[in-house]
Amino acid sequence: MKKALRRVVKTLATLLIVAIGLLIWKWDDVQRLLAVNALFEQENIVENFSNMDAIFFNTTLDIPDIPATALPVDLRDMPDGLSDWINERSVTGIVVLKDGNIAYEDYFQGTTPDDLRISWSVAKSYLSALFGILLDEGTIESIDDPVTKYVPELADSAYNAATIRNVLNMASGVEFDEDYLDFNSDINKMGRVLALGSSMDEFSAAITGTINTPGQKWQYVSIDTHVLGMVIRGATGRSIPDLMVEKLLTPMGLEADPILLTDGDGVAFVLGGLNLRTRDYARLGQMYLQDGMYNGQQIVPTSWVIQSTQPSAPTAAGAIQYGYQWWIPADAKPSEYFARGIYGQYIYVDKIAGVVIAVNSADKGFREAGSFDQNIAAFRMIAASLN
Repeated sequence: MKKALRRVVKTLATLLIVAIGLLIWKWDDVQRLLAVNALFEQENIVENFSNMDAIFFNTTLDIPDIPATALPVDLRDMPDGLSDWINERSVTGIVVLKDGNIAYEDYFQGTTPDDLRISWSVAKSYLSALFGILLDEGTIESIDDPVTKYVPELADSAYNAATIRNVLNMASGVEFDEDYLDFNSDINKMGRVLALGSSMDEFSAAITGTINTPGQKWQYVSIDTHVLGMVIRGATGRSIPDLMVEKLLTPMGLEADPILLTDGDGVAFVLGGLNLRTRDYARLGQMYLQDGMYNGQQIVPTSWVIQSTQPSAPTAAGAIQYGYQWWIPADAKPSEYFARGIYGQYIYVDKIAGVVIAVNSADKGFREAGSFDQNIAAFRMIAASLN
């Protein structure tokens, strides 16, 4: 009996030592996973959104040391009620451009102009811009090409019948649960893939379920944007960070080197991993307002700017509309569109008014009924006040 007890104790001690060893060996992964699980907690969210490089794998996008594109200051009075919206929607930074000049800029909750704020899905619109450049160059032949032409490893996945157009439109038909509040949703499983240093490509290739025929119905599926990144990498043989720096960010003339989150293989988290200053988000909006012309050069083809920001996805009648990784309000005025990320990240463009609004937030109520309408109403109120 005593010998049996000693064997049990010895076995438990050995298992404990092994467990401690594994914990030490994987300590960085454990820390990242814990940080991800606490990412959106009220006491952490503002600080986390300015320090994503401390939580996830990442790479710095090294922009050549050249002067940033000028944003002249021409401050204007803002409409009454703006401060109420800022407080209610937990805005952390806002830059308003009128005719390319800073009409209003402010930062809240301890953030500063120098903070690199997480884009979340605003990054999708940056990838769309890069895609348009490559399409114009002929690197990608047609948006009606099948995804598998450039990414053959997706042949056995849910993307085997999807075209690039379907993916751009978020109409791939793949089954993917985007519920951020469900721990076991696909989007949160994807977050844990990032935290643990696993492969986003393998995660995407393992998706086999479909709910619609490609092109039949719009359904917002963030993993579609990762597949779009796979198409770009397959067509060019180059990384997204290298392409983004060369073809988009350097020509724009940014103030600070962005950070881009990656998976454990160094593959860019293109669907939400950009981190930039709020002014630099505004610069993308200004470039789009100017039909892709910025910093003295045509960076994104005019035809792509127009095409990608028009409603083209098979959205429901009367609902919010979607283009190629850009959003359009259901009741949009001509040339009114925006990039949008969870927790209140926006780049809003009103071309007719000559207004661009870049907003970073830590809005835990971003999914509440009426919150989106409140944001669009605030943007329109600002634009109207500047005419």
